[in-house]
Amino acid sequence: MRTLWHLFQLFRLAAGLRRYGAIRALSSIDLVPAWAPKLLRATTFYIPRKRNLPTSDGERLARALAAMGPAYIKLGQTLATRPDLVGRPIADGLTTLQDSLPPFPFKAAKEVIEAELGGILTDHFQAFDETPIAAASIAQVHKAVTIAGKPVAVKVLRPDIAQRFTRDLSLFEWLAGKAEAKVREARRLRLGKVVDKIRETVLREMDFRLEAAAAAELSENMAGEAGYRLPGVEWDLTSKSVLTLEWVDGIRLVDRSALEAAGHDLAALGERVVQVFLTQALRDGYFHADLHQGNLLVQKDGTIVAVDFGIMGRLSKEERRFLAEILYGFIKRDYVRVAQIHFDAGYVPKDQSLEEFAQALRSIADPIMDLPVEEISAGQLLAQLFATTARFSMETQPQLLLLQRTMVMAEGMALHLNPKANMWQISEPVIEAWIRANLSPEARLADAINNLPRFIERLPARLERWLMEEDQPKQDLRPDAPEEKRESSRLYPFGFGLVIGALIVKILTS
Repeated sequence: MRTLWHLFQLFRLAAGLRRYGAIRALSSIDLVPAWAPKLLRATTFYIPRKRNLPTSDGERLARALAAMGPAYIKLGQTLATRPDLVGRPIADGLTTLQDSLPPFPFKAAKEVIEAELGGILTDHFQAFDETPIAAASIAQVHKAVTIAGKPVAVKVLRPDIAQRFTRDLSLFEWLAGKAEAKVREARRLRLGKVVDKIRETVLREMDFRLEAAAAAELSENMAGEAGYRLPGVEWDLTSKSVLTLEWVDGIRLVDRSALEAAGHDLAALGERVVQVFLTQALRDGYFHADLHQGNLLVQKDGTIVAVDFGIMGRLSKEERRFLAEILYGFIKRDYVRVAQIHFDAGYVPKDQSLEEFAQALRSIADPIMDLPVEEISAGQLLAQLFATTARFSMETQPQLLLLQRTMVMAEGMALHLNPKANMWQISEPVIEAWIRANLSPEARLADAINNLPRFIERLPARLERWLMEEDQPKQDLRPDAPEEKRESSRLYPFGFGLVIGALIVKILTS
């Protein structure tokens, strides 16, 4: 019965693709079998196409997904970050996907607010605009005034949105499972993980308490940054399905002519967007990952205000180090170092050739690096890097792909404001400062000293675990290796830790 339901959903998807002339887009995706587009055309031949469609296959696919509903919009947004899955032309076309739907009735919005906050609408707001200022796949936004007289933006979750997502995501999971069971490349590209990421992202976006917490955390991280801020959260008017933020008056960053008319320095605004993004990603490991132009406003004094925090990216300290060293290695054209970082991070398996991988990196970067500096795109360079690693058995790193997508968006905004903006020149001071602060010998020693108390605290437990392991029957890891050598080799990490700990204690006490 479930299979029949999935086949029905698949037919609905095929019909939607046919209406927008998007079946052809599937032919350029390597993972799609050659017979699949032919079958879809044969089963939907009687469905008429819409007129005045874009010529680009990627843009047609974007139109089709936008028309099919919220889950398909999120699928398209995810695929836009995965040129390794759909190819660069399709991914570029999907970046035009507009996350907008017709608004739902004010009566429904009022019911959601009253159910979530309790009481009636006038208990919380002295004024509330019934016509929303924006409507997207997850929610819509109304302008209102609190009882205390403060202008606010109220984001309200679409009714029944969770059920619609669950229904449509079940098809994506079914298709991903079928593909991974039959196609090795689908397993390498981790299609199931792609769907899991969509589910995780959507569930986060549908809980506005998490979005409010994201805004608060990002605001705290960026408190010392001049010319950039976030709206305050009205926590007493926020719940799972309702988010209330400070109202911000400003010009959207997309409106270049309005910014010029207001006398803003466009080049400086573009540089600030890029450097703020890199600061968030490298320094804090927590960045605003939905960085399109509609989500950034410029106030009269030139301050950039970010809104909409449903999609956020997070990087560990190790991932930040790898990112900084990869970018800096490309800037310095040290391809062996960039290759070594990939191996150290475990992105490329150890059985691959470091020298051949470095050569592949050179083949990507050298043609780009020899261009005039204003023509070099850092985001596109990373995109080509992730695509090239396929032949070196590198598994997809979703967090890095999200980072790359956000970098492309930041770079695009800088170029929109100043066509001669150079991402490398803008990025280099931030990257160099991070490397000096985190990777210099002094910084590494400070890290070791800071981690020493934790190391000492955990030492007894590790020692006890090691002694318990010694009591267990020995397993031959290498039949040709003498028992004594295997035993002594197990002592090396422990002994090395004791020596390093003793040296640090000596430094501290001398």
